[in-house]
Amino acid sequence: MNILYIGDVMGEIGVQVVEKLLPELRQAEDVGVVIAQAENVTDGKGLSRKDYERLKAAGVDGFSGGNHTIAHDETLSLLQDPSVPVTGPANMPDCPGPGYKYITTPEGKILMVSLLGSIVGRDAKKEVDNPLKTIDAILAQQDPHERIAAVVNFHGDFSSEKVVIGHYLDGRVTAVIGDHWHVPTADAQLLPKGTAHQTDVGMCGSLDSSLGVSFDSVIPRWRDGIRTKNILERSGRRQFNAVLITVDITTGLATACQSIRQIF
Repeated sequence: MNILYIGDVMGEIGVQVVEKLLPELRQAEDVGVVIAQAENVTDGKGLSRKDYERLKAAGVDGFSGGNHTIAHDETLSLLQDPSVPVTGPANMPDCPGPGYKYITTPEGKILMVSLLGSIVGRDAKKEVDNPLKTIDAILAQQDPHERIAAVVNFHGDFSSEKVVIGHYLDGRVTAVIGDHWHVPTADAQLLPKGTAHQTDVGMCGSLDSSLGVSFDSVIPRWRDGIRTKNILERSGRRQFNAVLITVDITTGLATACQSIRQIF
């Protein structure tokens, strides 16, 4: 089975990018399951039900989360509904839901887990539970015979932390995929014990921008120290970033891991 994990879908442009590219890519790569990072979908923060339905129609099966997941009120009901494949970080105390959901496929169930790592900036002082202990507890509580694969999303800023949890879970889950930077790293790989890993998968949305935000709204902040509001960029080139993971469903481990990047 092939699993496609899509990087942060950033705003309306990100949704349009997924709608344009995913249907053909899913068919071309024989993708069985698609998971997308959905914390930035609706106007850059959270996930509305309308955008959830649009991405589902485009071919997304599961939605992972991050520090902005709870910023949109409509996301809360999606998180709390056990039948809806939307999750926020399991170790973020104020995030509803268990932090994991199962995605049902013809071959079997896939466990999808979201974890929050260290976040710099305004969220740096927000308290989170230890991500390593949190994932240990989740895996201990779930019957491994009920799943054919387990995909762990690690949403954080520190590359060292992302690398550590990848190796910590090597051989225990199918994949550990990092995001939040919106910039893809060149290290998609199979770890020694069979877990697919990438430090950061990148984003979907505007390329000619500061991580999806217009330069006009960001430069005064860096140059003049002015506190400005993020305005999403809607023009220029667009990008699609994802990682394709091939899974041996008899072992639940990965056999291949390949980053995908398209610019148009």
